[in-house]
Amino acid sequence: MQQTEYAAQDGLALAELIAARAVTAAELLAVARERARAVNPRVNAIVRWMDGIAEERAAEPLSGPFAGVPFLLKDLGQEYAGLASASGCRALAWTPAPEHATVVRRWLDAGLVVFGKTNTPEFGAKGITEAELYGPARNPWDLTRTPGGSSGGAAAAVAAGVIPVAGASDGGGSIRIPAACCGLFGLKAGRGLVPSGPAASESLHGAATDGVISRSVRDSAAMLDLLAGAEPASAFAPARLERPLREEVGREPGRLRIGFLSQSVVNPQPHRQSVTAVEDAAKLLEQLGHAVEPVATPYDDAALARDFLQLWFVYVAYQVEQVKQLTGAGDDGFEQDTLIMAALGRRLSGVEHCAALERRHEHVAALARFHEQYDLLLTPTLAEPPPKVGAFDTPRALRPFASLLLKTNSAGVLARLGIVDRMIDENLGWVPFTQLANLTGRPAMSVPLHWTPEGLPLGVQVVAPLGGEGTLVRLAAQLEQARPWTDRRPSL
Repeated sequence: MQQTEYAAQDGLALAELIAARAVTAAELLAVARERARAVNPRVNAIVRWMDGIAEERAAEPLSGPFAGVPFLLKDLGQEYAGLASASGCRALAWTPAPEHATVVRRWLDAGLVVFGKTNTPEFGAKGITEAELYGPARNPWDLTRTPGGSSGGAAAAVAAGVIPVAGASDGGGSIRIPAACCGLFGLKAGRGLVPSGPAASESLHGAATDGVISRSVRDSAAMLDLLAGAEPASAFAPARLERPLREEVGREPGRLRIGFLSQSVVNPQPHRQSVTAVEDAAKLLEQLGHAVEPVATPYDDAALARDFLQLWFVYVAYQVEQVKQLTGAGDDGFEQDTLIMAALGRRLSGVEHCAALERRHEHVAALARFHEQYDLLLTPTLAEPPPKVGAFDTPRALRPFASLLLKTNSAGVLARLGIVDRMIDENLGWVPFTQLANLTGRPAMSVPLHWTPEGLPLGVQVVAPLGGEGTLVRLAAQLEQARPWTDRRPSL
């Protein structure tokens, strides 16, 4: 199979070709790896190669909906037994995983041929993918810009034509942000639909979930079908979907009531192209027969941002301590920004942390009230076009001060130096809209409907009520048909 023919297929189509014996899994693996070797020096999407494992698997008889299709795991939380899952962290770079993650087992059961793992920021704690351990991933649409994060390597690999769909995860927008940056489709499932086991029953208090980034809606739908469903270590059994999400593709979504907004307290002046993306999407949705109107922000935007970052910093502090206990590493095993986040997390009391957790209900209730009137909420996915690589680096002059203050446990001074404000801008300023779905546990998607005049992708986000994955897939498939995006490719 030639690269051009391979790149024109989504994952399900490749599986159909294998089932029809038009091509073999080994042949597809060869094409995927050839493309990967050609583009990876430029995009730095793949940070761990699994050549021997992949070759053995491609030679086996495989079954499942994606039998024989090449695939990449995210190097964060998607452990493959015997291989390190570094999470972008120096301290974990050579620590082998004792067993497969639940989602990895399910991907293997679906017949996928895993041949590598993708780049991610340390602990997935940023919306960009620039880990010191592996270096920055780059956006195939503009190599000077980020592909987003934390699933930036996955998005870069899909956008560059290495694979049609890749493993990803989302704790604050980490599927939707890179999908928007790279002109791809990204669907985050609601809380609990996809299990986090076996090492933990829920990640980030249930705010994070695994999934994929893909070119086609039907690939994302089919992937969620095979990932969904509790396992024994799950915190609870999620409600069953009305029907398989793959069957939602092509079904009429009906006339939906959609409220849209483009402003945020965190970024009160988003880039004009982000606003245009939402306005264009609203017009398209109206043309498709939906009832669309502007709305005021239906939740306390500022409070949600504070609560999200508070929970995030405490979780990073927990992760640092866990890794230190596991590996015996010192502070030199972690990036400075990670240590700053951990220090800020340790400043918070248990009461403050519990209060932030409890306040999640206020955000859930506010969004539920909105969904009593509207079926869906439409926002930008990004408040700014994909930033330049290195745009959020800590200024060189501040680094020695930060190191000294970390050594003396002076986290309060870090805040007064402006480092905390910088980190808030870095983490949320250009992506203030995605955390809502994580804190409330609601399903949400980023759809690639807009490109800037400079040729940069900008997605729009749609947030659904609890159990709304089917509605999102039906609408996404309708949008995919009305304004196709799968043939838009970067000239890499």
